[in-house]
Amino acid sequence: MRKQLTAWLSIGSTYTYLTALRLEQVITRHEVDILVKPISIRSIMKEMDNSPFPPSKPEKVRYMWRDIERRAAVYGLPAPKVPAPYPLTHFDRANLFGLVMIKQGRYIEYLRETYSSWFLNGHEAGGAENLIYCCNRLKLDYNTMLAAADSPEVKQLYENNTKEARQFGIFGVPSFSIDGEIFWGDDRLEDAILFKP
Repeated sequence: MRKQLTAWLSIGSTYTYLTALRLEQVITRHEVDILVKPISIRSIMKEMDNSPFPPSKPEKVRYMWRDIERRAAVYGLPAPKVPAPYPLTHFDRANLFGLVMIKQGRYIEYLRETYSSWFLNGHEAGGAENLIYCCNRLKLDYNTMLAAADSPEVKQLYENNTKEARQFGIFGVPSFSIDGEIFWGDDRLEDAILFKP
């Protein structure tokens, strides 16, 4: 029986660039089914009074960008143009759009395209330029997708996913869970897949 991995994702996380560009390849290689749960990690982190890369800590911010560059090179991913625009202005819109993409069966493609546009071209995820780019790449109608992302049903699902993540103990993204275990960080993706309870 194939394993099912839950991916707790929030577009706006810098390290998720690494996951976005390799997730499809990893789950295909390991023959794993994936359930994606887009969440508002920003609201969870605010509740924890946790600001991961505040402007008041420039050394930490510089380290984060350089670390992403190094890890991208290790994975053979395109070198990101850093610093990318951060934090996102339209954080929630990027993730609400993702929920609509799940309904279209296109989330993993969207994740890859939105991070490519953001980290390689400097078009902030959730912004119109980024979302139009994604829709063009995926051959979807931008206005239709935007209207769907703004629907009460999608917003409620976003809240529900975030509440579920909070109750489950998710505190950062990307996070992956399998058999009740949480694995936090892009570098724990394979650990989650290979976990044996």
